[in-house]
Amino acid sequence: MLTAEEKATILDKAYIPEHSVDLISGISGGEPFLVEDCLIHWKQGELILNGYPLTREFDLRKFEAMANRLQQRFRPMRLSYITPQRPLSLPAGSVETASDDYYTLDLQDVPMLPPVRRNIRNASRHLTVEKAESMNPSHRQLMDEFVARVNPGPRVKRLLDRMPAFLQGTSGGIVLNAIDGSGRLNAFYVADLAPVHFSTYVIGCYSKRNYITGASDMLMATMVALSRQTGKTTIHLGLGINDGLRRFKRKWGGMPTRPYQMGTVDLKYRTILTGIREFLKQR
Repeated sequence: MLTAEEKATILDKAYIPEHSVDLISGISGGEPFLVEDCLIHWKQGELILNGYPLTREFDLRKFEAMANRLQQRFRPMRLSYITPQRPLSLPAGSVETASDDYYTLDLQDVPMLPPVRRNIRNASRHLTVEKAESMNPSHRQLMDEFVARVNPGPRVKRLLDRMPAFLQGTSGGIVLNAIDGSGRLNAFYVADLAPVHFSTYVIGCYSKRNYITGASDMLMATMVALSRQTGKTTIHLGLGINDGLRRFKRKWGGMPTRPYQMGTVDLKYRTILTGIREFLKQR
C-alpha cells in the first residue's frame, strides 16, 4: 500500500498515464505498491507491473529480475506488464501482447489548422461543453452505442466499463461533456489531471445517431485550455491504436514520443503444478 508521501512523489515524477495511481487503481481494481522505483498493482491473483521506472532509465535485466522476485513473493495466477522493451525471460504461458507508441502533445506548440478551427466553429453553434466529475445514464447509452458500432475489443470495453469507478475514486478525474441544444449528451472525453506535469486523455465517445461535425475537436480544444489553466506542459493522448486515431492526434500536433509494449501471461497452470509439487514434498 502506498503512503500519501509516496503517492505525491509518484505523481510529481510521473511521465506516462500509467503512473497516475488513482487512474490505474480505478481501471484495474488493484492495490498499488512502489517497488524498486516502479509502480505495481496487485489484484486477486493478478500482478500488474509498470516497467517504466520513475527516476532512472529502463534496464531490461533489472526489470526481469524484479518480475521474477515478485512472482516468487505474490505467486500470481496472471501477470500483466507494460515496458518500453519486450521482456525476454518471462515464463511461458498463454500470452497476449501488443506494441504501440505513446502520443503526446506539447502545450507550447499546439497547431490550430484551418480545418480544425472550422470544425470548432461549427460545433460551437450546436454544442456547449460542461465539466463534470461523474457519469450518468446518458454516458452509458453513448458508450453502448459506440461499442455496438465499432466493436473495439475487450480491452477498450473494459476501459469504458471502469470509467464510472475511476471518476468516483479520484480527485483528478473529470469528464468533459458536449451537450446539444436539447440538453442531450452528444460526445464526451474522460480526462485525468492528477499528474503534476501532464494531463491525460483517457477515452471518449461521440454519437453517430446525432452526429455534429467538430464535436471531438471542440472537446480537445477545451482539454488544451483546461490543461494550460492547471499548469500542465503536456497532454498524453494515449496510444496510436489505429490509423483514424493517429490522424486525429497528429492533426492536433500529437507525436509518438515513447515506445510501449504490453503483455499478459497466464500462470495458473504453472501455479497449480507448483502447489502440487510442494504438497507432495511435504507428504
